[in-house]
Amino acid sequence: MADANVRIPEEAKDRLAAIAAGEGLSLRAYLARLADTLLTPQEREERAEQARAALKKWNGYAPTATEQQDLDAELDQRLARVTGR
Repeated sequence: MADANVRIPEEAKDRLAAIAAGEGLSLRAYLARLADTLLTPQEREERAEQARAALKKWNGYAPTATEQQDLDAELDQRLARVTGR
């Protein structure tokens, strides 16, 4: 696998290197592991669609777009209360 150069601020590189070292990894290994554990926006949407389909099949849960927006707004409010934002 070919390596790539990525330009980031020196402070960010140093912080990531310290985090990696704290986990016993090189910065290269840490970033590779990070890339393997995070989802792209497309992957997140695919998983969300699979979850919606499974919920609908399992118990008929299928909120409308408006209901989903209301649920999202309620979740945002609850998170804001808990995090103090």
